[in-house]
Amino acid sequence: MAAEILCVGTELLLGNITNGNARWLAEQLASLGIPHHRQTVVGDNRQRLIEAVQAASQRCRVLITTGGLGPTPDDLTTEALAAAFSTPLQERPELWADIQAKLSGRGRPIAASNRRQALLPQGAEVLPNPTGTAAGMIWSPRPGFTILTFPGVPSEMRAMWRATAAPWLRDQGLAPGVFASRMLRFWGVGESNLAEQLGDLLEQSNPTVAPYAGAGEVKLRLTACAATTDAAEALLAPLEAQIRARTGDACFGADDDALAAVVLARLRARGQTLAVAESCTGGGLGAALAAVPGASDVWLGGVIAYANVVKQRLLGVPALLIEQHGAVSDPVAQAMAEGARRATGADWALAITGVAGPGGGSDAKPVGLVHIAVAGPDGCSSEGVRFSPSRGRAWIQTLSSGEALNRLRLRLA
Repeated sequence: MAAEILCVGTELLLGNITNGNARWLAEQLASLGIPHHRQTVVGDNRQRLIEAVQAASQRCRVLITTGGLGPTPDDLTTEALAAAFSTPLQERPELWADIQAKLSGRGRPIAASNRRQALLPQGAEVLPNPTGTAAGMIWSPRPGFTILTFPGVPSEMRAMWRATAAPWLRDQGLAPGVFASRMLRFWGVGESNLAEQLGDLLEQSNPTVAPYAGAGEVKLRLTACAATTDAAEALLAPLEAQIRARTGDACFGADDDALAAVVLARLRARGQTLAVAESCTGGGLGAALAAVPGASDVWLGGVIAYANVVKQRLLGVPALLIEQHGAVSDPVAQAMAEGARRATGADWALAITGVAGPGGGSDAKPVGLVHIAVAGPDGCSSEGVRFSPSRGRAWIQTLSSGEALNRLRLRLA
């Protein structure tokens, strides 16, 4: 029987927060090779939670819950689980001692309500929380059915999963074999085109290849199963090499390689620096670079030149150039890039100017038209690109930043 995920919290039902925990847990189950066929979200309602748990117990082997383990009255998960199987709650002295020690160590008052977090159903094992006060549990209220509970705080849940839950699932034989995964990342190629290039590989059963599309980026998850980790990794290596050979420069990295990080690494290897000049992205390109640890030794800075007067004063873009070609044009993008190089002394510069919408477009320069310039020691080039306006302003801005980085990456190859 498969596993299920049950997320608890009215804030999830109302859309106040994104349910990232379910996504992360789904990925972890997939990496362990545990079938997972259903996800459920229930608000902070005791009866509905009881009904959801009882229904899941008839369908799955393992139920994983997140949320509802705090000390407040609306944290009902543990109580509802015990009630669902008519099991009394018991205070665990070791949990209460751990809660008091953590709160005291942080200089926080210990409220009477915190003691609720030391209660678990009779017979449940503690699923330790190394950082927070909300411990989880591993409990089998009936043969063939086990519940694993986690707090809703993502960092706590992930730490508990890695330290205790994943090893427990393997020890129980619920994770057949050992799985290894690799995520290859692509820019400049569509999901359908990539699928055509790799059609025969997508039909394999071990290793498997699964495509995922995002904001301008396409990912391929490679997954292999074998008796050992080394054996699984050995299955992935030739597949990755084959994919890279077929796709060429479109593959910019793997796993956690962000496009900005790849570009900065190439510049660092050359001993060169970068500056940016942005109009329609309003700092988004700079933010992507600044998100990379250690970026400051390569990325010198940039100018957000939204108004034409700022383009002229700070970047030295001639007013006549803007008058003749318009702010959204190749000549202006090139002048912006060269101006950023002069202003900062950087070896390379990227410039972006465009119409992000939703208004401001024209027949000649519609919403979604963006001009991107790359200036470097070997010269400056600019080319326009049209992004679909239907996805909105933020989408155009994100793709513009990514496209600029990718163009520089290709120049640095």
